[in-house]
Amino acid sequence: MKTVKMIALAAFVAFGFTQMNAQNADAKITKTKIVEASADKVWNELRKLDNIDEISSFVGKVEFTGPKGAGGSRVCTAPDGKGKFKENILAFDDATRSYTYAVVEGVPAAGMVSNFKVVDLGYNKSMIVWTSTYEKFMQNPQMTEEQFNGFLNQASGEMMNNVAIMASK
Repeated sequence: MKTVKMIALAAFVAFGFTQMNAQNADAKITKTKIVEASADKVWNELRKLDNIDEISSFVGKVEFTGPKGAGGSRVCTAPDGKGKFKENILAFDDATRSYTYAVVEGVPAAGMVSNFKVVDLGYNKSMIVWTSTYEKFMQNPQMTEEQFNGFLNQASGEMMNNVAIMASK
């Protein structure tokens, strides 16, 4: 029994530190998703960068330019073709299974930076962590800041769920 308690404590400490390191304390929004698949399988799906139209119903088309990693850019167009947003990939690291991108056009927020990270939980489980922050919400007649944050939560949740489904196949 004592051994079981020690193992449980070690797992709690390791998971707690892993989760803490995976999250950005300054983020306005943090979402996590536990996936019943290895971190490598999940990262293999998430690292593609140019398939957002396959994992988000909010994106009808994605055009990727530049390197598949830091320095690359993607323009995502809404399914109706009316809205667009542009993202620049700021950092990309296969070793830490993470990438960071800035949304530079098309959203009502200045200085928006987001990050995806895949954390290995062992035993063929992993966790996707998505964080997002922005410096300033720009008032506009189309949506409030609360609606914008709701959209970000919904869109990131949908993408994480779809990546989890793809990685679990």
